[in-house]
Amino acid sequence: MSIPWSGFRVRFQKTEYKYITGVGKVNKRKVGAEYEQLASDYLVDHEYTVVERNLTTPYGEIDIIAKKGGTWIFCEVKYRSSECFGSPLNAVDIRKQKKISRAALYYYSRHGFVEETPCRFDVIAVYGDGKIEHVENAFLFQA
Repeated sequence: MSIPWSGFRVRFQKTEYKYITGVGKVNKRKVGAEYEQLASDYLVDHEYTVVERNLTTPYGEIDIIAKKGGTWIFCEVKYRSSECFGSPLNAVDIRKQKKISRAALYYYSRHGFVEETPCRFDVIAVYGDGKIEHVENAFLFQA
């Protein structure tokens, strides 16, 4: 017997039901890493230098830090297998923008950058069909 809405299977054992967890689950970190690698390759193909990936700070994570010319680019990578729950671009809401902005500010301070060092915030959307959409200057710094 299976419960279609839960992703779990129920097995009858003796006189009780036992839920078997982990059946059909997807390792989201692994999937995310694969699409972040795809986004990194895309950036390299478009003459960016990928400086760092998956930077974790006390304020949040930055998926990709890249550089092109003299500009530092802080990229958020979003993947959606379908658009049933909206575009991956819409998933970078104001709350996420603030986390990325604070993490970027932390990165700036740790690496001794001056305030005038140019940077921007990009979003890279990866769709289920393999299409990549790169939005440069997707948002401004959010305090």
